[in-house]
Amino acid sequence: MGFEAGLKTIVVATDLDGRSEAALEYGRKIAGAYGARIVLSYGLDPLDYASVDTVPGAVLRTMPEAARAVLHKMSEELSRQGIHSHSDVRQGTVVQTLLDVAKQYEAGLIVMGSEGRKGAGVIAVGAITEELVRRAQCPVLAVSADWNAGPFRPTPGGPVLLALERNEATAAAVACAVSLAERFQRPLFVVHARTAAEASAFLNPGATTLNDFGIRAPKGIDVRCLVKDGRPEDAVSNAIEQHRPSILVLGVKRSSGSGGVHGTAFSLLAGSRVPVLCVPAEAGEPDAQASTALHAMSH
Repeated sequence: MGFEAGLKTIVVATDLDGRSEAALEYGRKIAGAYGARIVLSYGLDPLDYASVDTVPGAVLRTMPEAARAVLHKMSEELSRQGIHSHSDVRQGTVVQTLLDVAKQYEAGLIVMGSEGRKGAGVIAVGAITEELVRRAQCPVLAVSADWNAGPFRPTPGGPVLLALERNEATAAAVACAVSLAERFQRPLFVVHARTAAEASAFLNPGATTLNDFGIRAPKGIDVRCLVKDGRPEDAVSNAIEQHRPSILVLGVKRSSGSGGVHGTAFSLLAGSRVPVLCVPAEAGEPDAQASTALHAMSH
């Protein structure tokens, strides 16, 4: 099932102290554009209250009610904006709660917030979000709390930036990026860092076409292909600084093939305030679509 076909429900991870406001704003925009409903998910992690001496019993008893009150207020605001929503409060670890909620409601997207200030950083790229991205069957969007602040504010009408790597999720990431560009009428900028093998094969960046990446240029959408040499993290970071996109889309592998802990996707997630949409391969088609999408570059 493709991105558009599956985007009937969006799960937004929420909290009680306002850190999820940016995530909810992005979830609202996407839901409005695709006619999707939003499930507001709140997880009460038992590990947060392992020491009962530090948390009054009354607080523990009233926490679910407090969460429901906050979520009810969020839901009312969404309703006023014409977006159907539903809240779900349950106890469990953050990752498992979001996975369970997404599975129950057959979500096509999970949106979560990060602290910001230094990019997504450890909050979004640590154990919690890495596990979520690797295990989720749908795309995961991480939104920094200060994504729209100061010098990091996206250019009005900023482009959708698609970071391409050769992996099993390439075709799914392409489909997501093209769909977002069409729905929001934004330019689509495609950035690809040539590998040493590609460079040694005398592949000319200037001659690389969108067809080489299997990308159908949407009618009326400005599409640009940016091919660079060097590390993917550097190429994408430079493109973000230069073009100030509204969102970064990238395909993620289930396991890292790099020497680092997180791989390229998580390096970008940790270093950018731009909202990052991590797209897994579509179920049942891990390699074939990616091979098709990049066929021309391989021959």
